[in-house]
Amino acid sequence: MGLPIRDKALLRLALRHCSATDNAVADSYERLEFFGDSVLGMVIAEYLFERFPHWDQGTLSKAKATIVQEAPLAEAAERIGLQAYVELSPTEAATGGGARPSVLSDVFESVIGAIYIEQGLAVARWFVLEHLHPYLEQVARGEIGTGDYKSRLQEVAQARWRSTPNYRVVSERGDAHEKTFRMEVVLDHEVMGVGRGRSKKEAEQAAAKDALDLIERVESLRASRSEGQE
Repeated sequence: MGLPIRDKALLRLALRHCSATDNAVADSYERLEFFGDSVLGMVIAEYLFERFPHWDQGTLSKAKATIVQEAPLAEAAERIGLQAYVELSPTEAATGGGARPSVLSDVFESVIGAIYIEQGLAVARWFVLEHLHPYLEQVARGEIGTGDYKSRLQEVAQARWRSTPNYRVVSERGDAHEKTFRMEVVLDHEVMGVGRGRSKKEAEQAAAKDALDLIERVESLRASRSEGQE
């Protein structure tokens, strides 16, 4: 895979799904994923801050969210070939768990965490910028917010109601290694959308999309009524 990790035990840990162990805290990639997520966010924020000095905070936030989300991270992991090396339980492997975007994006982050621990920030930064280069170029072209329904919903909510969407977990179903999350997005104490996903991030994006669809339907109905009155 060409990963800059020499410690084989650390690499195996970065690729071990919680379904493959009885001790998810000590023997799976979950802690490395948490750490790698923070490193990834910092590297992307630093890159955008330095490359685009004319962008305001809102644009920087949207650009970062366009890159640091499940789909780009999963695609980067797939290009590296991580899906062939993720350690899963037999049941999880049989259902194609290693190819799920939620798993691949998590593994990509855990690998970043492992690289930082062994090689330091400079190598971790190189790895992130090298493998997310297509998405960095995408935002440089102004393609910001693609597939990021959460950012779009926040923009709409701030512009129209001066309110910030809040997300809450409604339910978690399934075993630890194959959970399904159900999330709600709330605006001014009203549930605006509901979404499901194999990760909280995926469920939040689905809930935000549901809310945007609702807003669009309401606006279309109002427009139709206005035309009818004329």
